[in-house]
Amino acid sequence: MKKEKNKTGGKPPKPDKATHCIMVRFNSEEFTRFLTMYEQSGVYAKAIFIKSRVFGAEFRVLKIDKTLVDYYTKLSALHAQYRAIGVNYNQTVRELKSHFSEKKAMALLFRLEKQTIELIELSRRIIALTNEFQQQWLPRLT
Repeated sequence: MKKEKNKTGGKPPKPDKATHCIMVRFNSEEFTRFLTMYEQSGVYAKAIFIKSRVFGAEFRVLKIDKTLVDYYTKLSALHAQYRAIGVNYNQTVRELKSHFSEKKAMALLFRLEKQTIELIELSRRIIALTNEFQQQWLPRLT
């Protein structure tokens, strides 16, 4: 006995199957420009990118400025170092009070205070540069 094939199995047919194929040829310069536009679009398939361009779909290019990312990464690391300095500062003051005479501790605390004032001035300069950086570059991103 012969078994009959099941006609209901397999992938269901698409309602509007794409059957027409168009081929485009680019020279080297055009192909380089095409690839640049395709990569900037972020679309996962070249065919979808080409269809969207032919039928006038909106084309957006999102660029990530590596210098901006680096700046904020280093700024975050700097804030982590400030927290570590604060912890070390408290430990240093406690140790100075417990291990040195009052006169020697005051002399060392005076030096520590001068370094702290320099650190505060540096922090203010960093904040001013960050504000300047934001005013200059963030409006361009929006």
